[in-house]
Parts: sequence; structure tokens; C-alpha cells
Amino acid sequence: MSVREDLTAALKTAMLAKNAERTSAIRMINAKLKDTDIAARPKGIDKVSDDELFAMLRSMIKSRRDSVALYRQGGREDLAVKEEAEIAVISEFLPATLEGEALEAAVKAVIAETGAASVKEMGKVVGALKARHGAALDMGVVSGVVKALLGA
Repeated sequence: MSVREDLTAALKTAMLAKNAERTSAIRMINAKLKDTDIAARPKGIDKVSDDELFAMLRSMIKSRRDSVALYRQGGREDLAVKEEAEIAVISEFLPATLEGEALEAAVKAVIAETGAASVKEMGKVVGALKARHGAALDMGVVSGVVKALLGA
């Protein structure tokens, strides 16, 4: 089942369960996806790939995490909780990501394969990681790990 089909099924289930918050979050994802598809049309692309869809979902999560921090600073715990609930719904549609020791092991393996020795060769390492693990990578985390390992 594709991610788009998963979204449609989840929306139907949420609507039948009369879960307004979940329904709203999934509709928001669908709206953003539609905007992303429309933005890709001038490039001759009717629907964006799953990798681009995952990148879109990750950017939605990142903006919500930023909002949570700002809401907490402003004393608006109610809005922070709402954003965290949206993050949880969005995260459901992302594939499992490489984290912790598994991510570090993957980065070390690619560094050994490519022979990268300095931060100047970070692009080579990140490119090889993208080719091998694709959607399972959170690039914000990956770049930090690669920098740390190449800089050490």
C-alpha cells in the first residue's frame, strides 16, 4: 500500500471514528501534499515521489517542533500540546528512521567505503548514505553525525 493510499484510509477511519483532531491533521497533510504536487507540475511531474513526500512530512514535523518551543516559551501549553498531537499523526506516515547506533554504524561503513577523511568530503558520504538508505534518513540528524565522525 502506498503512502497516499495509507493517508486516504487513515482519513476515512478517523472520520468514521469522529476523531476531529486526527481528521484535521490528516486533511492538513493531504492539503500540503496537493500543494507539493501542484508545485511540481511545471517540472512535468504529476505526483511527487515517496521520497519527496517523506521530505515534505519531515519539514512539516520540523516546523511544528519549532512552534512547540515557541508556544512553551510564550506559556501557551494548550497550543504546544495541539502541535505535538499533529507531530504524532504526521510521524505515523514516515518510514522508520535510522537512529542512534544503527545510524552511526551506517555512517562509519560509508566513510570506510568512500575513504572520506575530512569534513570537506561530507557531500560524498551524505550522497552515498542517501543512495543506500533514502527515506530512512533524517538529514538534519545525519549531517550532524557525519560532521562529528569526519571531524574526529
